[in-house]
Amino acid sequence: MMLRKVAIAASTVAAAMGAMLATPAVHAQEQFVPLLVYRTGQFAPLGIPWGDGKQDYLKLVNARGGINGVKIKFEECETAYDTAKGVECYERLKGKDGGSSGFDTQSTGITFAVTDKAPGDKMPVITPGYGLSQAVDGKVFEWNFPLLGTYWTAADSMIQDILKKEKGSLKGKKIALVYHDSPYGKEPIPLLQKRAAKDGFELTLLPVTAPGVEQKSTWLQIRQQRPDYVLLWSAGVMTPTAVREAQATGYPREKMYAVWWGGSDHDVKDIGAGAKGYNTVTIHNTADRDKVLDEIKTQVYDKGQGTAKSASEIGQLAYNRGVMIAMLQVEAIRAAQEKYGKGKVVTSEQVRWGLENLNLTQERLNELGFGKMLRPFKTSCDNHIGADWARIATWDGSKFVVGSDWYQADKSMVDPLVKEYADKYAKEKNVKTRSCS
Repeated sequence: MMLRKVAIAASTVAAAMGAMLATPAVHAQEQFVPLLVYRTGQFAPLGIPWGDGKQDYLKLVNARGGINGVKIKFEECETAYDTAKGVECYERLKGKDGGSSGFDTQSTGITFAVTDKAPGDKMPVITPGYGLSQAVDGKVFEWNFPLLGTYWTAADSMIQDILKKEKGSLKGKKIALVYHDSPYGKEPIPLLQKRAAKDGFELTLLPVTAPGVEQKSTWLQIRQQRPDYVLLWSAGVMTPTAVREAQATGYPREKMYAVWWGGSDHDVKDIGAGAKGYNTVTIHNTADRDKVLDEIKTQVYDKGQGTAKSASEIGQLAYNRGVMIAMLQVEAIRAAQEKYGKGKVVTSEQVRWGLENLNLTQERLNELGFGKMLRPFKTSCDNHIGADWARIATWDGSKFVVGSDWYQADKSMVDPLVKEYADKYAKEKNVKTRSCS
């Protein structure tokens, strides 16, 4: 009898082991992060390093062991900076692999299009340095997070730097805005109009038709009107075209200020000394080289896993911003895990909570390798920007050099605009304003 029991037990164990061998190993669940990119089209020179930076940081996080052990699964979707294609990517990826953790749309136009969809889909829209400037107001825009800076804060920082050069007065001065004729290019106009009324300068608006390779008539107007400064709201092929036209017409490059998407190494490196003096505003201090970039080199590129063609791309402005944006998404997921369960895959709603409760101290930024690139910041229910620090970097003929003080947008200029445009959006879209008390 005892022998029979032993035989049965042995056969049971063998069967169980056989079943285990026959069944594929179950892999730990992965957190899905969709990556909307534009590696083709008019903005490709910007989109490629931006997309490379995002991918490389996610690869670094996985090399570190994931987010409390949860690895990241990502998939790119090409938009070519086309709004319709971007919406298609959003619709296709939002429910994939258990559901997206949120979208960095990488386009102001796409942001406009998916903002109305996000509340119904319970999907965070993460737009560091772009998107709807009024989305700073978390009471109205529960699902939008324009972290670290908007186009209104960028424009205000530029004006502050110009004011410093002009010893505090812009009365009687002329400032021209040369902008991509799209929602992206039009974003800074309300802030600049308000600044012009306050500071007494004349604002000239000069739209450029996409993709921006034909600007001769624009720069003819600049030569005729002789503005004291030119603000450039460009990206991709439009930027080097503008710098070359300025060079051809003799407009001083040191009098030009580009938004952060119009100020990257690839925009001016082929022009070299001809672009010397060209200024760009940075998001926080993304022109600096920090420890995270060295870690990407050793943990990703030295192992043959880099996304870019060459490790020489590491440290370029657009690349750095891609790295920074991916880090913000990862830290939002980490914050969500702290509340809803470490080592677990979190939902898009839980990631939204994480985005609204980010607290990146100096100590934490140092740990992550971003201590020089970003200043500490916190988000909250009604504050979806965190902090909007910026600096000005200038092209010295071979590289961008940060030389300005730290700037932060003038709240007396920006806050009333945020409220005005957020309230207008809430009324038009019948959005119930949240209470953040």
